[in-house]
Order: sequence, then structure tokens, then C-alpha cells
Amino acid sequence: MIENWLFGITSALAEETGTAATTAAADAAEAAEMSPAAALLQLVLPLVLMGAVFYFMLIRPQRKKDKKVKEMLNNLKHGDRITTIGGIYGTIMGIKDDTITLAVGQKGGQPYEMTVARWAIRQVEEVSVENDGEVLN
Repeated sequence: MIENWLFGITSALAEETGTAATTAAADAAEAAEMSPAAALLQLVLPLVLMGAVFYFMLIRPQRKKDKKVKEMLNNLKHGDRITTIGGIYGTIMGIKDDTITLAVGQKGGQPYEMTVARWAIRQVEEVSVENDGEVLN
């Protein structure tokens, strides 16, 4: 009985090996019949498609965002209410090449000024911040 069972397993393995060998031979024959241009296209096309996906999902949106930020930084003017990347709210008092002077509060009745780099501006506030009718500088 065990001999019949072992014989069945060995014959099944032999059939699978023969089938796999004929399938591999058929694949090799197809590859040999494929032209070099088709083989090159088969290798290059997936890379081109991945490049296109990366461009439209990562690179292009980042460029749009960078362009928008650059435009916002170029359009800063005296009196704009801004937020820095550090979370400081202030009003622009002066603009030089790459530095901006902000009024960030009152100290002894005078506006307290702070100088920050232009690139440190996160956004321009659309509405001025008010606290109980008192306008913040």
C-alpha cells in the first residue's frame, strides 16, 4: 500500500516537472520570437509610466505650492498682518531685501519690533485679529 502511495507521488511530481519544462520551453520560444524593439519597449514602458505618475502626483503639486508661496512673499507690503513659521503674529512695519520688521505687540506704549527673514513668513492673514474691540499690532 505504501509503495502504491509513493509511486503515485513520484508519478505526479514527474508530470508536474514535465509540464513546467514544456511551459518554460514555450516561454523561451516566445521570447526568442520577440523583436528587440518590442523587448526594449517592454522594459522601458513601465519606467516611463512610473515617471509620469511621480511627476503628476508629487513633483507638479509641489511646484504649484512653491510658486504660490513665492508669489505671496513677493506681494508683501507695509501693514500686512502675517504669521511666521514659528507661530508669531505680527504686522509688517518695514521691508528690506531679505528681512522684514514686524510689530508684535506693545512695550511701554511703543510697538515692540522684531526682525525676521522673509522666508520665515508662513501666510498673510486675510482678517485682522481683534480682541474685545482692541486692534492688535
